[in-house]
Amino acid sequence: MLASRIAGSFRTQPMRQKLVSPLVTSAKNLSTEHTFETKPSLMHRAETEPSATVSLTRDDALKLYRRMQTIRRMETAAGNLYKEKAIRGFCHLYSGQEANCVGMKAALIEGDSVITAYRCHGWTYEMGAAPKEVLAELTGKVSGCARGKGGSMHMYAPNFYGGNGIVGAQCPMGAGIALAHKYNKTGNVCLTLYGDGAANQGQLFEAMNMAALWDLPVIFVCENNHYGMGTAVSRSSHNTDYYTRGDLIQGIKVDGMDVLAVREATRWAAEQCRNGNGPVVMETETYRYSGHSMSDPGTSYRTRAEIQEVRQNRDPITSFRDKILGADLVTADELKEMDTEIRKEIDDAVHAAKTDPEIGMEHLSYDIYSDDLGHNMVRGVSPFVQLPHKVTGQAVNRK
Repeated sequence: MLASRIAGSFRTQPMRQKLVSPLVTSAKNLSTEHTFETKPSLMHRAETEPSATVSLTRDDALKLYRRMQTIRRMETAAGNLYKEKAIRGFCHLYSGQEANCVGMKAALIEGDSVITAYRCHGWTYEMGAAPKEVLAELTGKVSGCARGKGGSMHMYAPNFYGGNGIVGAQCPMGAGIALAHKYNKTGNVCLTLYGDGAANQGQLFEAMNMAALWDLPVIFVCENNHYGMGTAVSRSSHNTDYYTRGDLIQGIKVDGMDVLAVREATRWAAEQCRNGNGPVVMETETYRYSGHSMSDPGTSYRTRAEIQEVRQNRDPITSFRDKILGADLVTADELKEMDTEIRKEIDDAVHAAKTDPEIGMEHLSYDIYSDDLGHNMVRGVSPFVQLPHKVTGQAVNRK
């Protein structure tokens, strides 16, 4: 089965954490920090590698769990809203891949940038948007992070440049953002994410080539969930070791279902870039539970048994939950209380997404330009139709 094939692609190493006890640990006996062993990363043309021995504090354990669980519930709510026809158009869910964005974000520093493809709800939340802003954007409401004008594929947050609807188009843009970091000597990096379905795009290799020529601080991240739309990677790619496809660029492959492994791999990759050894190609081996989008049932090209096997054996949230419970970093009661808080937050966000108003029709020509054009008009559907332009607020990533 796929789960066993995925697990077999990494060298395994025995876990050091304790087995999960059925008893609730007393809060006064909790550990403040614990060390885990992760699956070692696979490396390409790299002289160093991240340690498989990972330290985790109690505070970080609670934070990572909360963020992954929030994204899972938010995406479940988005799926339900789509089925209710409150969300129209495209809607690509991140369920199953939460360890990727949460682990990567945990390794970034202030000022680092991220750009990704259209499976972007989780990243929008990680980069600072509230669940209400994400769900309201999906339903086209004024409280959405783009005031309802972007929808599922075009969301933005501070240092987050989308959500891009054209397959692979974000890769050259990510190289450009990294060029800006280098030019301005910010010391920051840009995570540029794409899926295995975009891994054969010519513009990706053009961006990699330029990034390597100019030593840009960019991490090209292939989120390999094994299916580009409905096509298995073995049918679309002659070389499925995506982390090696930067040619002379150093690469790393990590278990994308393990939030700690992703965090450490990202820290290593970011350090390479900050030290002038970028770019880096990183592959996270992950899995999506839903179809490619909500219009795809996701079971015509894979079996329900395959999906269930990954859910049971490699789910990023339940496996992390077992780890931190077994290490006495948290109690079951704490996590239960947190789950209740998250459920209420998402329920409130759903209510807002359903009841908040839409922007007025006159707003359709607003914010086309970041600068206010004064009393100037913009062209409508023909040169003879002129529409008023206004700036309703500063663009989130305008420096």
